[in-house]
Amino acid sequence: MSKLLKTELKTAFRQLRLPAFGAHHGAQSALAASESWSYDQYLLRLCELELGERQTRKRQKLLLASRLPREKTLETFERQRLKRNVERQYAALLDGEFLRRAENVLVFGSPGGGKTHLLAALGHELVQQGQSVRLDQYEALIIDDLGYVQQNREEMEVLFTLLAHRYESHSVLLTSNLVFSQWEQIFKDPMTTAAAIDRLVHHSVILELNLPSYRMEAAQKKRGAPSRRPSTLGHV
Repeated sequence: MSKLLKTELKTAFRQLRLPAFGAHHGAQSALAASESWSYDQYLLRLCELELGERQTRKRQKLLLASRLPREKTLETFERQRLKRNVERQYAALLDGEFLRRAENVLVFGSPGGGKTHLLAALGHELVQQGQSVRLDQYEALIIDDLGYVQQNREEMEVLFTLLAHRYESHSVLLTSNLVFSQWEQIFKDPMTTAAAIDRLVHHSVILELNLPSYRMEAAQKKRGAPSRRPSTLGHV
C-alpha cells in the first residue's frame, strides 16, 4: 500500500470516526491475505473490532458518570454471607431485567452488613451491560443509607417528589437501616411516608440482609474476639 493511500485512509477513518478501523486495518489486511478471507469477511472483522471498542468506551464513560466506588464490585463482595433466599433474589437481579420493568430494589439491614457494597456491585454489573446508573435521567438511581442522616422537611419533600417522578418509569435502588415502620422519622409526615412507601413497594424486590457488620467482624478477627450477630430489624 502506498504512503499516499495510507494517509488518505487514515484521514477518512478519522473523519468517519472509525478509530478501530484506523488502528487495525493494516494487521487485519495482512491476516485476510494469509487466510484468504473474502472482502466481506475482512470488512466484517473490522466492524466487529470497531463495535467492540465502542462498547468498551461506552462502559468506561458510564462507569465514570456513575461515580460508583471502584472497589465495591461483585468480585469483592462475599456473597457466601448472604442467606440462601437473599442470594437467589440477588442473582435474579444481575441480568438487569428489573430495569425494563421499572422495578425498585430495596435493601434493609443493620449498619455494616454490606448493603452499600451489594448495590454498588449490582450497579457495576448494570454498567457492564451498558445501562446508565445514578442520576434521574439514568435507568437506575441508587440512594444509599436513607435515614442514616436526618434531613429537614423541605429536603424530604424533594426526595418524595423524585420518588414520585420515577414511579413506574425508572428504577430506584435503595438501602436503609430503618424498616418501613420507622420511616416517618425520614419523611416527617404520616401521609407522605405512606405515599412514599406505597410507590416504592408497588413494583419492587426487597432484600433483608440482617447480617453482622462486616467492619465489626474484621475488627474482631484482628483482636481474636468472637463475632456477635445483631438482633433482627423486624419485618418490612
